[in-house]
Amino acid sequence: MRTTKHDKPEALAPTENAISDLRRKLVAVAESPRFQRSIIALIVFNAITLGLETSDTVMARSGDLLIALDHVILGIFTVELLIRIAGHGGKFFRDPWSIFDFIVVGVALVPATENFSVLRALRVLRVLRLASAVPRMRRVVEALLSALPGLGSVVAILALIFYVAGVMATQIFGDSFPEWFGSLPRSVYSLFQIMTLESWSMGIVRPVMDVYPYAWAFFVPFILIATFTMLNLFIAVVGNAMQSRYHEMEAEQAEAAHAERVGLLEEIRALRTEVKDLQDVMRGKQSE
Repeated sequence: MRTTKHDKPEALAPTENAISDLRRKLVAVAESPRFQRSIIALIVFNAITLGLETSDTVMARSGDLLIALDHVILGIFTVELLIRIAGHGGKFFRDPWSIFDFIVVGVALVPATENFSVLRALRVLRVLRLASAVPRMRRVVEALLSALPGLGSVVAILALIFYVAGVMATQIFGDSFPEWFGSLPRSVYSLFQIMTLESWSMGIVRPVMDVYPYAWAFFVPFILIATFTMLNLFIAVVGNAMQSRYHEMEAEQAEAAHAERVGLLEEIRALRTEVKDLQDVMRGKQSE
């Protein structure tokens, strides 16, 4: 019996359907609330065990157990990633959060030899998976990332303020206080300490004022501009980004709800049509 070229797709159709069904089942498992809660619990538990490994006393008593638990948890994370990759296919690597999870888990799988001993310390990055696993934390991170362009402008303005103030401080106070303002890098670092309000008065400004009594006229405006004004700008940019993200989420939810309502209305109309057709058929049979 000869087979035509049209027989091949028919033979492959059951296999393709089986693969599609398997992928849907894997996605359903990976996105199920119980599975997600289990992964979150494992991430928190792994964070505790990694913290315990920093204690010499705990490692002396239960070091082997903690290392074994770490290997088991890493294996579970690996299986979880394999399930998600098999379920989503190529779409997995189009999602930034999925790529983040893949990198964090992949780093832990690299053998911690002498050349890669630093990778052992990077195992704690697995704790950051909590930000991708918890939806609310993920939204906050997304809002912060969306605020980066605005924050870049604020940082550029702050850098300009530091450069101008650094040049002025070097020229005014550099001769008398070379350890703080002897060069532009030292001046910028000292101004950064002043901006953070860390020992700025008794540590730097008052000793400078003993030599330059009117030095407050330079430092007070700098603190007002660099610390309070720029900090408020940072908060405003981040707050605006989070509010915009919140409005976008509300719009997406409203659109999804509208689409669901439209689908329900279409199903109701279809059911009404079917009921009407059944009624017409029943009336026709009764008339006969």
